[in-house]
Amino acid sequence: MGKKLLVIKGGTVITPFKKLENGVVIIEGGKIKDIGKNNEVKVPSSSKVIKVEEKYIVPGFIDLHTHGGGGYDILTDANYDAINKLSTFYALHGVTSFLATTATAPHDVLKNAMRTLREAIEKGTKGAQILGIHLEGPWISKKAPGAQPVQWIRPPLFEEFMELYKESGGNIKLVTIAPEEEGGLEFAKKLREMGIVVSIGHSMATFEQVVEAIKCGVTHAAHVFNAMGGLHHRKPGTVGAILSMDEITAEVIADCVHVHPAVIKILVKAKGADKICLITDSTPYAGMPDGEYAFAGIIKVTVKDGACRLTTGQLAGSVLTMDCAVKNMVEKIGVSLQDAIKMATYNPAKVIGVDHVKGSLEPGKDADITILNKDLEVEMVIIQGTLA
Repeated sequence: MGKKLLVIKGGTVITPFKKLENGVVIIEGGKIKDIGKNNEVKVPSSSKVIKVEEKYIVPGFIDLHTHGGGGYDILTDANYDAINKLSTFYALHGVTSFLATTATAPHDVLKNAMRTLREAIEKGTKGAQILGIHLEGPWISKKAPGAQPVQWIRPPLFEEFMELYKESGGNIKLVTIAPEEEGGLEFAKKLREMGIVVSIGHSMATFEQVVEAIKCGVTHAAHVFNAMGGLHHRKPGTVGAILSMDEITAEVIADCVHVHPAVIKILVKAKGADKICLITDSTPYAGMPDGEYAFAGIIKVTVKDGACRLTTGQLAGSVLTMDCAVKNMVEKIGVSLQDAIKMATYNPAKVIGVDHVKGSLEPGKDADITILNKDLEVEMVIIQGTLA
């Protein structure tokens, strides 16, 4: 006999392209077998049925930009056990897959992180699945470091990247750079030729430099508005280029701390729901109590009132989780739940080219599903057909 089918039944399905009241999702072998309204889909009598009336059935969230959470750091906790526990933390907040994101660091530290992440990807994780690696730095601008250590920021060197790429087992999917730096455009071209998504971030590029960067393969923007050249009505700058250029998809940290709600509304009006990806940019202190911590064991940070700050008061990543990002977009920004879900699921899947298997609820795709209650709180997570 074959495996028993798993059926999610009775809630509102948001695919996110359409909404189905009293919907049904049938899962077989880790994939979505069928989907539709209850009166349209035949449910085999031998199926295991999970009833979720008065709840939302949505695709699992995909976070393209996260450095850690639950006390675990992707860069410095370079061991499989820590990454595995981190994956279960993400799953608690509706995330079914993510890009493990590193930060600016010495080359040896980055190489060690690549080896650890390669092991975690090859072994698999109990919680959210690692789709690949996002290198945020070290090839960024010293003029826009954010909370990244300036002493380790350096010009792009393709040979250095290739060493990291080999250590990662070819799992680097996204690289954030400042393309205006010397050698940046040529670096972007080479990355794009390898099929790697190139993102602009921690950059003070002029409007004209961003236009050139797009020609060289830049298609994405890291945490728009944060750590980048601002908008002036005569000098559009980095932000102005991102807002006005359809070729670029934009990440936003929707904690309403990094970016004011009114400015997020401007972003939504400028880019539209199809060009925005919700991210957390979370630090290891997401999900942790307020207090003082030592980031990477050396940088003192304070977590208080939903923010993570250096002793100078500067923001240092976030303590945001993806479920809260979705909730904020609906309740504080005023976008529809359907659009907020798209920003957290299908859009990020499309950015890194996995939308053929993830990011939406459609027959044949991976059964990555998050169940939300009417308060948009996570009640259940299914990853590739298995309850997390």
